[in-house]
Amino acid sequence: MSSANVLVRAAGVERTVVEEVRVHPVEPVKVVSVRPDRRWERRPACGVCRQRAPLYDRGHRRRWRSLDEGLLRVYFEADLPRVDCPEHGVVIAAVPWARHGAGHTIPFDETVAWFAPGASKKLISVLLRINWHTVGSILTRVMVERDGQDGDRLAGVTRIGIDEVSFAKGQKYLTVVVDHDSGRLLHVAEGRSKKTVHAFFDLLGAQRSQALTHVSADGAEWIADVVAWRAPNAALCLDPFHVVKWAGDALDAVRRQVWNAARRMGMKALAAELKNSRYALWKNPRDLTDRQRAKLSLIQTANKPLYRAYLLKEQLRQVFAPGGAERLHLLDAWLAWASRSKLKPFVRLARTIRARRQDIANALTHRLTNARVESMNAKIRLLIRRAYGFRSVEALRAMILLCLAGYARPLPGRAQPSPIRTHRRER
Repeated sequence: MSSANVLVRAAGVERTVVEEVRVHPVEPVKVVSVRPDRRWERRPACGVCRQRAPLYDRGHRRRWRSLDEGLLRVYFEADLPRVDCPEHGVVIAAVPWARHGAGHTIPFDETVAWFAPGASKKLISVLLRINWHTVGSILTRVMVERDGQDGDRLAGVTRIGIDEVSFAKGQKYLTVVVDHDSGRLLHVAEGRSKKTVHAFFDLLGAQRSQALTHVSADGAEWIADVVAWRAPNAALCLDPFHVVKWAGDALDAVRRQVWNAARRMGMKALAAELKNSRYALWKNPRDLTDRQRAKLSLIQTANKPLYRAYLLKEQLRQVFAPGGAERLHLLDAWLAWASRSKLKPFVRLARTIRARRQDIANALTHRLTNARVESMNAKIRLLIRRAYGFRSVEALRAMILLCLAGYARPLPGRAQPSPIRTHRRER
């Protein structure tokens, strides 16, 4: 095997001919002048769509960063023609060693993509000697190709979970859709509104939207309204955690009302006790300390309305404990008790829950929660924190999908050039 062939094999590219190799006398840089082989040159193609296209002109010099050779940074250089594509106009011709518009070879991009799920952007940029922002650009480029190669990720989906996760300060959110059966991330998009949920159902298509059987979500109306419209056959399951959180918020509202009333009446000792009772009221009774149990006993004797609010919160938690059909009867009993409790926060909560009773019943009947989606949100937050930020939302989205959408991530090896579609001549 010739030294030129060894060089291109070591770089992980094929259908490439080495014309000249230059090593900088001072800097640790090697420049390799290359060209596509004759078979590739005889069939010029558009760099965007890889379709055959007629030549437009010749001789545009370009450079790509390749994988390092020890301490040497390696660059490919080539004179490339332009082609006149019927769809994309005049563009640079496709080459076997790089994607269109990229400044790096395909093996270099694949190496970055392989490291990304297990390493921070800072570590990758130091290890491969590239800019921190370049990592995000490469991931975006690789993700676009992965999306087209790995087939239809939404095929056969019947049970999904929808939620939002914050990714930056200033009320910036991502809408996340997860497959309950496989645990894969199906979709992630910027924003949390009806528009973002509609965008997912547009991607899913009308026929597959009709095939959905279960959708889990929190109590957000921007999710529930779109699901009811776009997936009418799906049972919307309201996440129990958020329902219990509503009860915790109502309990805290009653506690603040009682505390303010005690202050106005000059009962400073009682106000001080109520101010420090927040965690005793919120915690699971089995996890209470002796001091917190004593505080609950004090509340039971000193303030009946607040203790009634605490019992309402705990009774609602029992609705979502493991059990059977009796939990629906327990929910109806709770609604009746909360409606006549004379505690305004719980009366309002009872109206809210009564309006969403069917969604809660679906969650109890089908035993479907948003726990899998919350787990996915935790992984997304870890990726964001480990990367120390992203220059663009598209780079963030590419990183999340590459790590969590179930894409194949083979070890970096020899790059397989994308096939150029040709048309046979009729004889």
